[in-house]
Amino acid sequence: MRTVGVEEELLLVDPRSGEPRALSAAVLAVAAKENVGRPHAFTKELQEQQLEFATHPQTGMKELAAEIERCRAEAARHAAGAGAAVAALATSPLPAGPALTEGRRYRWIREQFGLTALEQLTSGCHVHVSVESDEEGVAVLDRIRPWLSVLLALSANSPFWQGHDSGYSSYRSRVWGRWPSSGPADTFGSAHRYHQQVRELLSTGVLHDEGMIYYDARLSRNYPTVEVRAADVCLDASTTVLLATLSRGLVDTAARQWRDGEPPARHGIGLLRAAAWRAARSGLDDELIHPLTMRPAPADRVVHALLGHIEKALDENGDLAHARQGIADLLTHGTGAHVQRRLLRRTGSLREVVAACVRRTQEGAVTG
Repeated sequence: MRTVGVEEELLLVDPRSGEPRALSAAVLAVAAKENVGRPHAFTKELQEQQLEFATHPQTGMKELAAEIERCRAEAARHAAGAGAAVAALATSPLPAGPALTEGRRYRWIREQFGLTALEQLTSGCHVHVSVESDEEGVAVLDRIRPWLSVLLALSANSPFWQGHDSGYSSYRSRVWGRWPSSGPADTFGSAHRYHQQVRELLSTGVLHDEGMIYYDARLSRNYPTVEVRAADVCLDASTTVLLATLSRGLVDTAARQWRDGEPPARHGIGLLRAAAWRAARSGLDDELIHPLTMRPAPADRVVHALLGHIEKALDENGDLAHARQGIADLLTHGTGAHVQRRLLRRTGSLREVVAACVRRTQEGAVTG
């Protein structure tokens, strides 16, 4: 069974006002003090108002869920020690100014990309699924491309930007799309061609290093994994686990198609960008672009098409019942974006939205 690991980027906020706080260095110092002589799961990100953690590779989704919940709880405790709170929000509902993390690499990014870098206070969720080789990994990348927009729709958790409703369910993905190397990639055909394209991109001088290959899915630089990067950070830990479950199912299914000689769909990047825009705009609240037909269809039909596409893999992994229940919960109760808007209608205050999301970040709830 393939292992799965998750990276989550969390927002650091003032526990009273809900405004983003540039305290990542202080939070990491607290984490280091509590773990003297031992490694911990937390790292800095582009902005000082963010904290990232990474789980260990897991084969069981119960174990992965337990580790995500533990890391979120530890993040909250470390943040409290530095006078902050953590929220699993993909953008800040309240206005935020730039506070880029110090360091040579981040200074280069700030100088090279200007406002694009300064406005990147966005938090994503990255799922790592193990592969046997780069060849298998690239074959997977070529075959999961049409389905990544559905994962974005399921994870949508960023409706607000600088104190206003953006009109999108995932505005994070629109802000993130400003990077020159972000978004869907074309089919590669082989590991050799994948690495060649990465080298060609780096040779332009536009990117600092391979870490800035921001494809929606890529080969990991550090692990023998495919890294699925399309999703917002999820408000509920249960949704993160669902994403991990579906991502592993996609990788298993794509690898089987490759072994069976089934070619990837040849949807062009323009169509994939349109599908991602549609998913970002409406989440699960309207139509999505169906990955097989590239035509609009009701969101629930598209989500169930994903479930059908990977059903065999989910069943073999013992994940089918969990995936069905997770999808049913999301379709019933809504995405994180839906929850945030519902909270705003109820409270009339974006500060109250943040406060509720701080509490919910640690609860793993599926209702709102």
